[in-house]
Amino acid sequence: MSLEPATDSLPTRQSLLSRLRDWQDDGGWREFFDTHWRLIYNVARKSGLNDAEAQDVVQNTFVYLARRMPNFHYDRTRGSFKSWLRVVTRSRISVFRRREKSGAPPLQEPFLDAESDGDSIEAIPDPAGDALDELWQREWQTNLLEAAHRRVRAKVSSQQLLIFRMASAENLPLGQVAKKLDVSIAQVYLARHRVGRLLKAEIEKLRRETE
Repeated sequence: MSLEPATDSLPTRQSLLSRLRDWQDDGGWREFFDTHWRLIYNVARKSGLNDAEAQDVVQNTFVYLARRMPNFHYDRTRGSFKSWLRVVTRSRISVFRRREKSGAPPLQEPFLDAESDGDSIEAIPDPAGDALDELWQREWQTNLLEAAHRRVRAKVSSQQLLIFRMASAENLPLGQVAKKLDVSIAQVYLARHRVGRLLKAEIEKLRRETE
């Protein structure tokens, strides 16, 4: 992933990634953190780190991203932001593994300071890389769907969400859903359609932003 100063590599639309170039964009960074911190935490935990170590991985990863994003250059030929985030997360996990093996205290580990060479940090070898990459892919898909659901929840009523879950996830007949919730069949059709459409749109938006 190239991180040279950007010009017009990102789309002209105000995408989330373009907003992250401005470290003072609190809303953009909050949205980005809310979308991805669980992914990084879950990958760290499932790779063998304890809760405190996984939280440190999350913190160090976002500190690094905050310092690198102003110069983020999206080059499709070099890979996606998703791939870069995976490599950065993997390097932080690798640091904890090496520290545990060597017994070195935390302060002796290289930290992601403003002058550090990000490419060297990202190039840290990980002997468990293949297994972690497979874990990342699984967690990425799960996190993508969960993030999309969280965004949709802010746009629809709890009743519409319940109708969608019962009609789609639980695959109940629509007439049965209407009877259980004491609503009309038309309300069930409309809620299922609206929530499904919004969910699909949010998933596609997340993919465009990061993949």
